[in-house]
Amino acid sequence: MPSSLRILAIAGLCALLGACSMFKFPGVHRIEVQQGNIITQEMVDQLKPGMTRRQVRFVLGTPLLEDTFKPNRWDYVNRVRDPQGEVSQKRFTVYFNGDILIATSGDWQPAGWP
Repeated sequence: MPSSLRILAIAGLCALLGACSMFKFPGVHRIEVQQGNIITQEMVDQLKPGMTRRQVRFVLGTPLLEDTFKPNRWDYVNRVRDPQGEVSQKRFTVYFNGDILIATSGDWQPAGWP
């Protein structure tokens, strides 16, 4: 009986250690996790003052955040977690006056804007 108890205890200990994320086993593949909108400088450079909401949506895609209380602002957020666990986040915001693009802010700036 003691040998079967020993085998059961070792199997239980291995199961607990295998499920614990505190231990990082060598050779385990970890993926890069990307969430949100993918925005590039080339996409931002296509923006021009006076563009309509539809044109901006065509260039940048659907915004991640469309605030109900601030309908003249669209927020694009891109968050990346690399395999080492480091997180980087970039933001880009466009502002409208009615249906017309008037300003931008964030980690990218369109070329040629005042």
